[in-house]
Amino acid sequence: MAKERIKTALAFGKEREEKANKPAGNTIPVPAGSTKNKKRLGRGIGSKTGKTGGRGSKGQYARNTVRRGFEGGQMPIHRRLPKRGFTSIFHKDFFPINLRDLEKSGLTGNIDAKIMVESKILDNESTLFKILGTGEITKAIHIVADGFSASAKEKIEKAGGSVKLRSEIASKEA
Repeated sequence: MAKERIKTALAFGKEREEKANKPAGNTIPVPAGSTKNKKRLGRGIGSKTGKTGGRGSKGQYARNTVRRGFEGGQMPIHRRLPKRGFTSIFHKDFFPINLRDLEKSGLTGNIDAKIMVESKILDNESTLFKILGTGEITKAIHIVADGFSASAKEKIEKAGGSVKLRSEIASKEA
């Protein structure tokens, strides 16, 4: 123990031996050229980046920083424009699907989001969609959607079909 301390004391200021149980550090290799040194500004006029250090001569930008949105004392745009209305956090955007789209796709029987994704009417099963009444429907369809317009509901039921809301089915299952 004493020999180790003497050896350490003699090695003071010199390169010391690495301890065997020291962790290796970052073992992930860094690709060549992925890290660059920061540009060293203001190292004398002979360095090309000296004297004014890329800030030009005089003025506010050379002397201090300018806060975001500052327009030189002019009334900023975010204060000139009127503030009106608000965006509700409960607002839901529905993807509109018209009855003519369902008629054109040739879907019959029970129709839900999964079938609409397979027939490329919808992109995703979780998309909220509403059936609108533009167009006519001739076949009886039983459709499950997130919303219906009054005219669409009337036309579907007139053709011998039925409508159900997806939220009602989910609440019954839960």
